[in-house]
Amino acid sequence: MADVELRHLRTMAAIAEEGTFGRAAGRLGYTQSSVSQQIAALEKAVGGAVFDRPGGPRPVRITPLGEVVLAHGRDLLTRAEALADAVDRFRAGNGRIDIGTFQAVSKLILPTVVRRLLDEHPGCDIRLSEVGRPEDPEIGDLDLLFHYGRIEGDVEHVELLDEPYLLVAGASAFPDGPVQVKLLDDAPMVAWPPTYHQRWLERALASHGARPRIVFRTAGHETILSMVRAGIGSAVVPWLALHGSDAWSDDMLSIHQLRPSPATTWYLCWPAGRTQSPLAARAIDIAVETANELIDQM
Repeated sequence: MADVELRHLRTMAAIAEEGTFGRAAGRLGYTQSSVSQQIAALEKAVGGAVFDRPGGPRPVRITPLGEVVLAHGRDLLTRAEALADAVDRFRAGNGRIDIGTFQAVSKLILPTVVRRLLDEHPGCDIRLSEVGRPEDPEIGDLDLLFHYGRIEGDVEHVELLDEPYLLVAGASAFPDGPVQVKLLDDAPMVAWPPTYHQRWLERALASHGARPRIVFRTAGHETILSMVRAGIGSAVVPWLALHGSDAWSDDMLSIHQLRPSPATTWYLCWPAGRTQSPLAARAIDIAVETANELIDQM
């Protein structure tokens, strides 16, 4: 049976439907001798005749063995057509893509990636998941992984953007313009809980001579801004956390660049050596374009 080919089964089906080798040959664009050779190869593979040939203009008759072969052969042909269609759709970008992400990307870059992929390839299957351990991310079976830092291991990446951190303070707490990081030493500050990223930020500030006095920790970005408005302290937040925020026009707040400026680099990573699907390649292009648009706004 290993010698049975789809073209043999396709020829057999055409003969069964047309009734003669000649008409089947015309339908398939073969010569009649080519049709006869294919049926002979099929009969050799299955070990018996699949057609009785009465000769002359009379139609051929399918044998009992031929009925078995034709029934399963048509199923194989249907599956082969489905496979060909699936391959065509995959090449056109209508496959599945699994993307790992984190909160800021989910807010600002990923929506554009998802929207454009769905617009361009309505049949695609997009699966998203947030990184569970940001300090030790693993790509695993993911096609793409957004992360704010390099990932060790057999991974390729593209650098998306460097995100600076900004100082948000009360309206008159600091003079206009950039603020030296060292001025934040022992200054009251509202901060995020000690997550992986927040610990990194506090280490970065300390490396430049500033160990702020944390007076309140909260995971709520709006709560942080509310506490700064209330005057309990300032806050150091990533630029994209303020993107599109009313904080820029809030009379009770002032926003300053820091000197030197802590910054994190966003990367888009994928497994090295793995052939990318057209969908993954397109997602990378869109992510880079979207990141460049954000950089222009910084």
